[in-house]
Amino acid sequence: MDRQKMSYRIEYAYVCHIGKVRNNNEDNFWCCGESLPAQNQGMDHIRSGSVSQSELPLLAVFDGMGGESCGEMASFLAADACGEYYDQKKKQFPKDPEGFLKKICTEMNRAVCDYSTENKIRSMGTTAAMLVFSGEGAYGCNLGDSRIYQSGEGLLRRVSQDHVLGGSLFGKSPLVQYVGIPEEHMALEPSLVRLDPMPGMRYLLCSDGLTDMLSDGEIADILTREITVRETVELLLDRALKKGGRDNTTVVLCEVRETEKNWLRRWVDKIRKRYEGEKDEEPNAGSGF
Repeated sequence: MDRQKMSYRIEYAYVCHIGKVRNNNEDNFWCCGESLPAQNQGMDHIRSGSVSQSELPLLAVFDGMGGESCGEMASFLAADACGEYYDQKKKQFPKDPEGFLKKICTEMNRAVCDYSTENKIRSMGTTAAMLVFSGEGAYGCNLGDSRIYQSGEGLLRRVSQDHVLGGSLFGKSPLVQYVGIPEEHMALEPSLVRLDPMPGMRYLLCSDGLTDMLSDGEIADILTREITVRETVELLLDRALKKGGRDNTTVVLCEVRETEKNWLRRWVDKIRKRYEGEKDEEPNAGSGF
């Protein structure tokens, strides 16, 4: 199968949970057109769906930061700006994937910074982890420490980069990249990665409400089980809550599924090649054998 022109579907499931300790939810997401309002208490159930790669689906997770409702406002503004730019410009993605994702980051950053300036807020921001699919492959993009994992053939690989300042003896290390950085303070430098999705591969986007509760090994154990994406999201969230659920937790999981038409074409090609091979091996009629 041609890796560059693969036809496939994306099965996805997602949840945004307030956790067991926090009184407010500062997480948000943008998943194939769905997101949460600025003021919310998370979701009370897991949602799921399926979409063709030809629709250029975008999945994203945001983890807001800032006191007095600023965190949830930052994550909402980022999700809203992300969705608005995507809806207007998504046809440009296949032509310039990296430029497209960088522009989304710029638009999200401007939305958060403008709100901060207008309301005289000193510090507010949000992480961002995004994944966009097309027939030519997929691209991941992140700012901050919300992560993107790839799971396939029994292996788990983190494909995003944590933008944190070294280690910290007291609490979590500060972020050196996030959505909401004033342009005069620091350049916005999102991490970008090109991916080659193949049938059976899974991609997990999540806030640190999951990764602070579960190790990569525990995540890998759950992602590689032969259960549906919806059941996998349910199990990931359940484990995070049982381990304390100290933070808001957002989980977006998708699996690459080959289309029936594409599978049939590969099967026909396989039979044809086998037939041609057998024909080439037939003895020469005039050989005397």
